[in-house]
Amino acid sequence: MSLTKIAQPLDNVLFKNGIVVDPEKLTQEPADVLVENGKLKRIGKIDVSNFNGELIDLQGQVLCPGLIDMHVHLREPGREDEETVETGTDAAMMGGFTAVCPMPNTDPPADNAEVVRFLKERSEELLVEVFPIAAVTKQRAGAELTEMAELVKAGAVAFSDDGDPVATSEILRRAMEYARMFDVPIIEHCEDKSLTIDGAMHEGAVSTRLGLPGIPAISEEIIVARDILVAEFTKARLHIAHISTVGAVELVRQAKERGISVTCEVTPHHFTLNHEAVVNYDTNTKMNPPLRSQKDVEAMLEGLRDGTIDVIATDHAPHAIEEKETEYEAAPFGIIGLETALGLILTKLVEADVLTLPQAICKITKNPAKILNLERGVFKVGSPASLTVFDPKPEWTVDKKQFKSRSKNSPFHGWKLKGKVFGLYNQGLWWPNQR
Repeated sequence: MSLTKIAQPLDNVLFKNGIVVDPEKLTQEPADVLVENGKLKRIGKIDVSNFNGELIDLQGQVLCPGLIDMHVHLREPGREDEETVETGTDAAMMGGFTAVCPMPNTDPPADNAEVVRFLKERSEELLVEVFPIAAVTKQRAGAELTEMAELVKAGAVAFSDDGDPVATSEILRRAMEYARMFDVPIIEHCEDKSLTIDGAMHEGAVSTRLGLPGIPAISEEIIVARDILVAEFTKARLHIAHISTVGAVELVRQAKERGISVTCEVTPHHFTLNHEAVVNYDTNTKMNPPLRSQKDVEAMLEGLRDGTIDVIATDHAPHAIEEKETEYEAAPFGIIGLETALGLILTKLVEADVLTLPQAICKITKNPAKILNLERGVFKVGSPASLTVFDPKPEWTVDKKQFKSRSKNSPFHGWKLKGKVFGLYNQGLWWPNQR
């Protein structure tokens, strides 16, 4: 049963005694939040004497705009054994997210309006909103552009051939020219496939020691460089997915200094783990891009700190148990991440003084919303209320058996993390986390 089914419809609700984190002002301060008719009415000290509605005492817990994950894989349609829209959004709820953006590499792929509408319809009555990302090319084959105007009209918020880069500079140019007309970004998986054939992990000393074929950092950096140049030429908006190398971060940093419209995201696994995690051949450490060197991890942290990296996204990639329980080279790339993301952010970034809490929240609310033109991610009086409430203090142990995701492929099983989601408010529904 979907977690949405145990959510309570609440049009009028007053959240009292919270610590309100504002990702726009980068502040955190005690305040109340009033919601009327499902819309944000007021933030500040609010008198309860004349209030008619539900009062929820947060007792000092954090309240912020609803968290957004702009890079997930929900596997529906095609691989419902691994994940569905319902199970994926349940995992999102447990992780504190009120919005997710599924990538188009489904079966059939989201390269036509029918699939995009299907995803929107499957999520219509759920608490978590789904904003599909459509394919750049038909069948993600790199040869022929999709009907981009039709896909935007159906509800697509961006375009990507995720899992593959856009095949040629010519196709990328045309895609960017069309995307610019609709003011939506092209989201790129940056990998020169000619350099990664049969690759299983980061190319370096560890891959040599383990006897595993490597994926060199330059394979990412070549495509990042190409894409930035095409974005500069077309004046289009480019977003680099799951950035992972020193060189790629530096290329984005330089592009931003030149005024090019480029943004990027990093995953929690790329700022917490390095290629040494592969030494036990655990296939839950196999992802693409791969876990890189510690020097690359340090570059991710610095990129987050100085603002080069705009967004934290999970690249939530469910796989069936039997697919991961095989030899390392034969296992598919990818791990799940929706239910551990907030804990990793609070533990490895906020507690470690890499980012302040408002800076961290900005990278999973305001920034992804701005990139995708979503009317959410900030506190705006009169807008539909989308809120996440969590306590950053409690410590908990990751137990993959407790995940709401249909898949369990996580390298973080057994880790101790900070932060517990208290509840979510979205689409007029209040869901209190009873776990």
